[in-house]
Amino acid sequence: MRDHDLPAPERRTRGKRRFDDDEPHFLKRGRPAEPLLTDPDTEPDPETGETWSSWDDAVHGPEPHPDWLVTELAAKDIDLGVLKTGKEADVHLVRRAVPGTDRSCLLAVKRYRDANHRLFHRDAGYLEGRRVRRSREMRAMTGRTSFGRQMIAGQWAAAEFAALSRLWEIGSRYGTIAVPYPVQLRGTELMLEFLGDADGGRAAPRLAQLRPEGEELRDLWRQLVDALVVLARAGHAHGDLSPYNLLVHAGRLVLIDLPQVVDLVANPQGAEFLARDVRVVATWFAARGLPAAQADPAALTELLLDEAGLR
Repeated sequence: MRDHDLPAPERRTRGKRRFDDDEPHFLKRGRPAEPLLTDPDTEPDPETGETWSSWDDAVHGPEPHPDWLVTELAAKDIDLGVLKTGKEADVHLVRRAVPGTDRSCLLAVKRYRDANHRLFHRDAGYLEGRRVRRSREMRAMTGRTSFGRQMIAGQWAAAEFAALSRLWEIGSRYGTIAVPYPVQLRGTELMLEFLGDADGGRAAPRLAQLRPEGEELRDLWRQLVDALVVLARAGHAHGDLSPYNLLVHAGRLVLIDLPQVVDLVANPQGAEFLARDVRVVATWFAARGLPAAQADPAALTELLLDEAGLR
């Protein structure tokens, strides 16, 4: 990877189990003053299960919007079932289509659990460095009151949407990182580009499901290093990186599940999160046959800390 392939570094100074498959400050435009914490108030049609598109009532992803995306207000959404369940959120497959036309698209819809369900079991460390303006809200979040837990859920959704928006813009411009296009954010519901077989509705496989060898393995490692450099230059670490939240779609390695994205400067544990991310994925690649000299977690961690301006 060459330096001119990436945006100029943003230099910043200081001022469970082995592979965890659980499920800010990036977003610059189109964000609400405060994250919405209510779920969509439209009820599905009892006969068809369809709802009107919520596009008009949501925060939208980066412009220009992709050609495949259906933005017409006459569109309807139909839930086709669950793609993935998790402790903190479920991901559903939704088809958005304009009745009477051939305009349609598949979306992955991530719905974070409400305040009555368990939220992130390790949220304290991830929330380091994240603050809200109002002291009442900050106290509620710290005390894990019902309202505070609802605020935390909103923060996860907003943080993931913001991170994906920024990274998608970088990837579309430089081709050095791939993430799903963030379609919209509405409360604690996040709509994303569906990556997989559009006809059959089969999601792209996770890296953990594959057994790449030889040049394919080396190419995926190169793509991963490029993506981690982009994150580091933006001052962030994934925070929970593993082969379970990396997809392989049409030969591209795609990062997913970014609600816990960590600010390497504001979070005092930032460097530790980054080192853990690298150690987990390097261990997986080494176990698949990548030479230890290439999958060296210590060397890659040092490189990323340099790129983030922390060394």
